[in-house]
Amino acid sequence: MNLSDRTQLRRLPKRGSHETEAIHQILDAGFLAHVGFCVDGQPFVIPTLFGRAKESQSEKLYMHGSAASRMLRELDTGVPACVTVTLVDGLVLARSAFHHSMNYRSVVAFGTARRIDDPEQKTQALRVISDHLIAGRWNEVREPTEKELKATAVLEFAIEEASAKVRTGPPLDDEEDYALKVWAGVLPLEIRTGSPIADDRLPHGIDAPAYVRQYRNGTHTK
Repeated sequence: MNLSDRTQLRRLPKRGSHETEAIHQILDAGFLAHVGFCVDGQPFVIPTLFGRAKESQSEKLYMHGSAASRMLRELDTGVPACVTVTLVDGLVLARSAFHHSMNYRSVVAFGTARRIDDPEQKTQALRVISDHLIAGRWNEVREPTEKELKATAVLEFAIEEASAKVRTGPPLDDEEDYALKVWAGVLPLEIRTGSPIADDRLPHGIDAPAYVRQYRNGTHTK
């Protein structure tokens, strides 16, 4: 993976990494990305689901949406884009307002995208997105029809360079503030799943599969 000035870690560089493994771990733990790009000088940032083929050392992400999606049409022209993925793990409450922070894991990736037109490759990319979100689901559901594939745009985003940044641990106060009678510490945050809610039109006797019941905090259970 190439590195340039745009992925140089300037602020608190000790929290950053350009290691491929660190970047992949964060991408694989998340499923919501924000995609930034410019059109005629106007910046846009659009949230979207994404997928990465985790069995490989792939430097490609896959995104999909309506064939009429402005974002996907613009990205397909080859405009430079920035994809960010952030996981918030906790609020860091310090003794001073200045040193409040949060524990997080994030990736900033730069690159360009291309539209996938080949139906077989398109279907495989959609499977990657589905398995990234909840592994095992694709094997049970009906695959897209030819009409549905035509109505769906799928992009392959090639990561040219990327950086990861992570903060963990307690607040870092000024030494003189540790004597203040103010509670300080970390309030953990996490995405949690509840009990599956069956569709009202689901026939009796069809139970939620294990990969749904056992889905926990980014763990994709087959």
